[in-house]
Amino acid sequence: MLILTAAEVEAALDLDELREVVAAAMVDLSAGRASMPSRIAAQVPDRHAFLAAMPAYLPSAAALTTKLVSLFPENRDRPTHQALICCFDPATGTPVAVMDGRVITESRTAAAAALSARVLARADARVAAVVGTGAQAHAHALALARDPRFTTLRIAGRRPDAAEALAAEVRSQVRDGLAVEAAPSIEDAVRSADVVAAATHTDTPVVRREWLRPGAHVSSVGFNTGGAGEVDQATVVDAALFVESRESALTPPPTGGIEIGTAIASGAITADHIRAEIGELVAETAPGRRDDIEITLYKSVGVAVQDAAAAALVLRIARERGLGTDVPI
Repeated sequence: MLILTAAEVEAALDLDELREVVAAAMVDLSAGRASMPSRIAAQVPDRHAFLAAMPAYLPSAAALTTKLVSLFPENRDRPTHQALICCFDPATGTPVAVMDGRVITESRTAAAAALSARVLARADARVAAVVGTGAQAHAHALALARDPRFTTLRIAGRRPDAAEALAAEVRSQVRDGLAVEAAPSIEDAVRSADVVAAATHTDTPVVRREWLRPGAHVSSVGFNTGGAGEVDQATVVDAALFVESRESALTPPPTGGIEIGTAIASGAITADHIRAEIGELVAETAPGRRDDIEITLYKSVGVAVQDAAAAALVLRIARERGLGTDVPI
C-alpha cells in the first residue's frame, strides 16, 4: 500500500488539472453516476469538534475512497482540519493507498469555489475578494488567481496584520500582473469585489447583503453546526442559490449548510430556492446567472466525490513520479 505525506500530496496536485477533475466529479454527481452516502460524524462536544467519515465511488475516475476528517475549530498550534484519505481498488476492494487529506481538502474546496466563479461570475468580473486569513483562505486565493479575468485580489480578515501577512505570501506565489492587496476591512473588501469568496470558521456573518455590488458572485465554504453562518440570511434570500448537491445541502449538520437550513426553518425560503447544482451548470443542463445584476451564491458543504477525484489525480501522478512509500499490510 502506498503512503503519501502532505508534502508528497502537494507535489502531485496540479491546480489547473484539479479544477477540471472536480468539475467532472460534480457533473457525475448531478447525473447520478456516483455513489455518495451522507457524511456521518462522531461529535466531540467539549472541543466543539467532530470526526467525520466521507465515502464515495466515482466510476469515471476509477476512484473508491473514504476520507476521515477531523474539524477542531479551537486548534491554535495545528490545523483545524486534519484528514486521511483511504483509496481502494474499485475492482477488488483492496486497499491501495493512504494519503494526507488536509491538503486535498483545502485544495479541492478552493477549486470548486473557483469553478463556481467560472460558471456564475459576470464575464466582466475583475476584482475578487477572499474573506479569511487561514489555510482555506490561502488555497482560495491561489485558486482564484488562476482565473485570467481577475486583475485584483483582495484579502480581508478580522485581524489586519493577518490579512497583510497572507497578502504578502500570496503575492509571491501568483502570476505577474495580478495585484494582491490587503483590504482595510471585510466590509471594504466585499463592497469593492465582483467575486467574494468567504472561507472562515465564523458563526456570525462576514458577508452582508447591503455590502454586495449588483451582480456580485459569492462563494461560501465556512462550516458551522450552529450560529448564523458566515453569510447573512438576506443574502441567502436575495441571491440565486447554487450547491454541490441538493441532498447534502438540505441535510441537517454535520452534512448540510447552516445558512440554508436556518433560512428554511425561519420560512424565509423553501428548498425550491436552490436553483441548480454546480454539476448541472458545468453540464449546461440547468440555468445559471440570469442577468448582470443578479446576486449569485454558491454554498458549499464539501462533498466526498471531490475528495475521490482529487485523490485519484494525486495517486496517478504519484505513481508516475515515484512518490510515496510502499508499505506491506
